[in-house]
This record gives sequence, structure tokens and C-alpha cells, in this order.
Amino acid sequence: TGNPTLKETTFVGAASRAEGVMTLQGTVNKTGIALLILVASAALAWSHVLGVGMILPTLWTGLIGGLILSLVTVFKTEWAPVTTPLYAVFEGLFIGTISLLFNVRYPGIAFNAAALTLAILAALLLAYRSGWIHPSENVKLGIAAATGGIALVYLVSMGLSLFGKSIPLIHGSGPIGIAFSLFVVALASANMVLDFDFIEQGAAKRAPKYMEWYGAFALLVTLVWLYLEILRLLAKLQDRRR
Repeated sequence: TGNPTLKETTFVGAASRAEGVMTLQGTVNKTGIALLILVASAALAWSHVLGVGMILPTLWTGLIGGLILSLVTVFKTEWAPVTTPLYAVFEGLFIGTISLLFNVRYPGIAFNAAALTLAILAALLLAYRSGWIHPSENVKLGIAAATGGIALVYLVSMGLSLFGKSIPLIHGSGPIGIAFSLFVVALASANMVLDFDFIEQGAAKRAPKYMEWYGAFALLVTLVWLYLEILRLLAKLQDRRR
């Protein structure tokens, strides 16, 4: 899978270390709880940071806190029942603040991005559970390679931004910039399908119960990525109309 939180060894040898086993329904339930926590945290940030002048502190607190907790969760999977809800809190602060900033400039964009993200999640889950989507090993490899390439592009872009530079065209609202965002949205959506597949494998291998929280964490990572990319895409489309 292209999701860095899930890999071939994620579930290996885990079942013997826990009481109870991972199930698909349990993972769905944990994902729902994590999403509710994220939405509540985002709503809190949305409604308070502007009035008290805490936009940048909240943004950086959510970003850095979420990054730290994601690394802890990846390396200490057994801590997922604690770190996943905490990750949702910090990521909610980040998402709520950045959504507010986008919404100030583009009224209504945050709601549209959230609706599209949930619609894609529902459609992909339905398609996967119905057997309409079944990625082959070659497709999985291609998605993983493309995801690594995009991650490298973003790392280079972040490095260039420190010197006041940027990769030309892909961040603009021109045809190339919009096509790039469409590609990344499609890639994030494809990663979600691979996440479903890995979680199903974990349940089939009777991974320990705490891996339900880890599966929820992995899905949350992809959902946040997808939401941010849709937000960027909609912003580019609105810029193009102006």
C-alpha cells in the first residue's frame, strides 16, 4: 500500500500478543469514533481560533502534535487505542484552522471539500465491499510508487519554500496545476482502497484487537490527505474562475 502507516509486516506476528482479535466491524466502529473526535476538534478550532487570535499557534500545534503522534503510532502499534484518538484531536485542530483560512478566502469551500471527501469514502467502500474493485499486486505496486513520487515532490516543494522558491506550474490554477491536483486526489482515493484491503487482511489474519484502532488511524491519515487535496483543488478551480 502507498499509505506509509501500513506495510506488509504490519500484522505479522501480532495475533499472539493480545486478547481478542481484529474484525472489520470493529475497525469501522473505531474509525467512526476517530472521525467524530476529529470533527469535534475541528469544529472547536473553527469556532474559536479567529476570535481569540490563535490561528498560527493552533495550526502549528495541530500539525506538529499530529506528526509526532502519527510517528509514535506507526512505531508503537500497540499504543494505537490511546494515540489514535489523540491524533484525531490534534489533526482536528489543524484541519479546522486551515479549513477556516481557506473558507475566509473562498466562502463555502470547506463544506464542499468535506462533502466530497465523505462521498468518495462512501462510494469506494461500497465498491470495495461489493467486489467491484479488487486491486492486483501490480496495481498496488504502481499506486505505492506513485505515492512515493508525490511525497518526494512535496518534500522538495517544502524545501524550496524555505528559500522563497516553488516548483513551477503544479501549485498554480492553470491547466497543469488543476491536472496535478486531480491526479493527487485520484491517488489518495486509490490509497484508500488499498487501506481497505490491508485492513481486511488484518482481520483475516486474526490480528489483535488493538489493531482495529491502528486500522482506524491508517484510514484517518488517508482521509485527511484526501480532504486537503480536494480543498486545494477547489481553491484552484475558484481562482481560475476569477
